[in-house]
Amino acid sequence: MSYIEERQCVEVSVNPIVIIGAGPQGLAAAAHLLERGLTPLVLESGDAAASAVAEWGHVRLFSRWSELIDPASRRLLEPTGWTGPVQGYPTGAQWIEDYLAPLAAVLGDRVRYGARVVGVGRKGRDLSVDAGRADQPFVVHIERPDGAEERIEASAVIDASGTWRMPNPAGADGLPALGERAAADAGLLAHRMPASEEASALAGRHVVVVGNGHSAATTIGVLSRVAKSAPGTRVTWVLRRGAVGNTFGGGSSDELPERGALGQRAKDAVDSGLVRLVTGFRTEQIVLDGGQAVLVAEDGRRLEPAARIFVATGFRPDLSFLSEMRVDLDVRLQAPAKIAAEVDPNVHSCGSVRATGAADLQQPEPGFYIVGAKSYGRAPTFLALTGFEQVRSVVAAIAGDREAAERVELVLPETGVCGGSGLFDAPGEQPGSGSCCAAEPQLIQLGRAPAAR
Repeated sequence: MSYIEERQCVEVSVNPIVIIGAGPQGLAAAAHLLERGLTPLVLESGDAAASAVAEWGHVRLFSRWSELIDPASRRLLEPTGWTGPVQGYPTGAQWIEDYLAPLAAVLGDRVRYGARVVGVGRKGRDLSVDAGRADQPFVVHIERPDGAEERIEASAVIDASGTWRMPNPAGADGLPALGERAAADAGLLAHRMPASEEASALAGRHVVVVGNGHSAATTIGVLSRVAKSAPGTRVTWVLRRGAVGNTFGGGSSDELPERGALGQRAKDAVDSGLVRLVTGFRTEQIVLDGGQAVLVAEDGRRLEPAARIFVATGFRPDLSFLSEMRVDLDVRLQAPAKIAAEVDPNVHSCGSVRATGAADLQQPEPGFYIVGAKSYGRAPTFLALTGFEQVRSVVAAIAGDREAAERVELVLPETGVCGGSGLFDAPGEQPGSGSCCAAEPQLIQLGRAPAAR
C-alpha cells in the first residue's frame, strides 16, 4: 500500500481493503475481514466511530439489542471481556456506548478518523479506460480536517458511507424549496429529529413536521407529548401524498413490535386532535415572516407561521466521490440495480424485502461494493440486520469463499403490511390500491428510519 502525502511516502507490502465509513456496517465489515485474515482499513470522516449515529443519539431504535450486534463483531469483542446487552431497545447513544465504540476500540488503528473520502478510482485509469483496468489497485483520495490530501491504494473497496448526512429537502421536486436554505440558516428549519428538550422549548407555539417515514413519526411522537402537556402547542404534519395511505405502518402485525407501535402512536396523536394532518401539500416555498417561517404549497396553500419546521423526508446517497467508478445504479432510487426492484417504495409490497448479498451488491468495477443504508439508495426502511448480512456475504466474496458468499443466513422480520406506496395523487383510492399482491387492503409501511435501524 502507498500512503502518498505532501511530505512523506511510506511503503507497505500489502494493499488493505478500504471500508468507507465507521458506522455499524463499516465496523462489522472490518470485523469480518479480520476473522478471515484480511487487512481492513476503515476511513471515517468524523472524529469518532458512528459519528452519524451520534447525531440521532437521543432516538430510541425499534430493533432489539439482539438485532443490533453483528456476529463476527461479537466474536471479536468477547475475548476482551465485553458482554453484549441482551434485552431492550437502545437509543442511538446507547448503541454507540455499549457496542459500536468498544468495537472501534478493538479495531484500533485499523480505523482512521478525520479522513473524508473525496474520490475513488483505479490507479492510472480514469473512468473511460478499459485496458488493464481490473489489474490496477483502487486509489482512494481523502482529505483531512487541516486540508491536507492523501492517496491510499486498496485491493478492494467497500462503500458503507450511509446516507444520514444527505437528507432530502422539504421541496417537493427533490430540490430545496425557495427560501429553505435561508430558513435553515435562521434556525427555523432543521433536517433532523428533535430531542425532547428542544421539543419542550417549543411549547405553546406552532411546529410543522414534513415527511412520511419513521423519522417523521418519531418526531410527531415527541411533539405530541409536548402538545398534550401544553395545550397551546399546535403541531401540523405535512404529507405530500393525497391521502394518509401507508403513513401509520403495520401496527400489531409488524414482527418488529416497536416499529409497529411507532406508527400507531403517531396515528393516535392525529386521531386525538393533538396533531393536524395536512395531505397533498407539496412545498414550493418557505417564507420568513417576523421570526417565523411559512410553508407555501405548489397550489398556493399557506400554513400558519411556524416557530420551527422539522423536515423528515428521507435520505439519498452521496455519489459525488464515485464519479470515476463504474457503477450500475437504478435511475430512480440510485441503489444497485440488482436490488432496486426489491426495495422500490413505488412497487414494493407484502412484508420485508429479501436479504441481499455480494452478488446483488457487486458493481461493474470488480472489487467495489456498496453496502448498508447506501445500498438502498433513496428507498426507505433499512435494518441493521440487513447490513450485517450484506457485509458477511461481501467479505466472503472478497476472500474467495463463493459458497459462503452465496449462502443466505438471514430471514428478515415481516412488516405486517401490504401494498406499494400509491395514493400520491388519488385521495379517493383505498389503501392497498395498486398493490402487487392480492390481499385485503391494509396500511403500508413507513418510510426510512435513521441510517441503520
